Amino acid sequence: MSDIKKITASREENTAYMNQVLPIKESFDIIRRDIMIGGRCATFYFIDGFTKDESMLKILDSFLGITEEDMPGDATSFSRECVPYVEVDVLGDFDQVMKNLLSGVTCLFIEGYEACIAIDCRTYPARSVEEPDKDKSLRGSRDGFVETIVFNTALMRRRIRDPHLIMEMVEIGDSSRTDVAICYMSDRVDQELLKNVSDRIKNIKTDALRMNQQSLAEELYKRKWYNPFPKFKFTERPDTATACLLEGKIVLLVDNSPSAMILPTSILDMIEEANDYYFPTMTNVYLKIARGLITFMTVFLTPVFLLFMQNLNWLPEVFAFVSVKDTVNIPLIFQLLILEIAIDGLRLAALNTPSMLSTPLSVIAGLVMGEFSVQSGWFNAEVMLYMAFVSVANYTQPNFELGYALKFMRLELLILTALFNWWGFLIGTLIIVCSICFNKTLSGRNYLNVKLN
Repeated sequence: MSDIKKITASREENTAYMNQVLPIKESFDIIRRDIMIGGRCATFYFIDGFTKDESMLKILDSFLGITEEDMPGDATSFSRECVPYVEVDVLGDFDQVMKNLLSGVTCLFIEGYEACIAIDCRTYPARSVEEPDKDKSLRGSRDGFVETIVFNTALMRRRIRDPHLIMEMVEIGDSSRTDVAICYMSDRVDQELLKNVSDRIKNIKTDALRMNQQSLAEELYKRKWYNPFPKFKFTERPDTATACLLEGKIVLLVDNSPSAMILPTSILDMIEEANDYYFPTMTNVYLKIARGLITFMTVFLTPVFLLFMQNLNWLPEVFAFVSVKDTVNIPLIFQLLILEIAIDGLRLAALNTPSMLSTPLSVIAGLVMGEFSVQSGWFNAEVMLYMAFVSVANYTQPNFELGYALKFMRLELLILTALFNWWGFLIGTLIIVCSICFNKTLSGRNYLNVKLN
């Protein structure tokens, strides 16, 4: 703490230090403005684009009307008596000044005052709180998180008018100094988990959260590369986040990230979606069961098909129609693996295709990958059918990371089944079960919500 430079009563010394640290001449958006307030020299520092012009005009107009007799003896009294604004703070060292200034707060130095007056009249560029594209709801609200953390906390505070709702702000990153909000209900949260999460966040030593929420997730919990299942649940919907808060969970918000990180989590939380909260109980239970069965089929449908095609004598007569009738020019395992990669290629192409071309190109891709690829002899119709189901079924659950984790499990199961037949299928199934049962999350529990040592 002794290395932190304190603010002095000399405005010249303070401004000289600020001019030395800040690239005022090089950066056009860092503005310095010298004025007279009550017969004393004063200097403003602010970031162009973060300051509300209307608010600053009213504040300056008020300052220009102050006389020498009206000037208080210290900065604290000045902030209380002479600053016509709500969010005002008095800073005593330059570390706090730099943090506030570079985040958009206007900083004022006045001759004779041994402190800096911080006026928070900033505004951030922000888009509208429209419904997220990925996590839509049929009957729910149509708002979603944005990249401004204050807007996101307001969206949750609007839904929970309870003094037990705590939103603790911390700062992470020596260079980025990213704001992170730890949100929880103090009367419902697991106190042991809260202490664990808070300690981990406050002990993070990093230069910057380069990828915002993903960087925070990696700093909080170092995942094992061989277990692809996600450790956290993410949502872009404030109604889902508030529902989780009321269940006693912890929600982490990162500035510049339009989603919330929810913990602890389980496999049932992962496959939940917003519509589950808005339908009657019977409909809700049916949708969860249907989603669970489809999620199960996305992993096991193509490996089971491959297993039976390798052992046709196991196939009951009633299901004899599922066997491949046409000539198999390429082994089934290679057909399945090629289609797995091709589907991801189409998905990546759709993400980078201009919206006006997405529909015609999707039709062309569907025709080429569908009918013509079967007629050419590259793929069999049965393989195309099952892979089409798997690719569409991946979108029945909202968690993107979980979808790819299930895909990796399916690929592992396909390869082991092709290499070792039914022994490979059993080994692959055991690996999937172990990956879920021993996937330890931040709470110390696994996906089945069982405590792990």
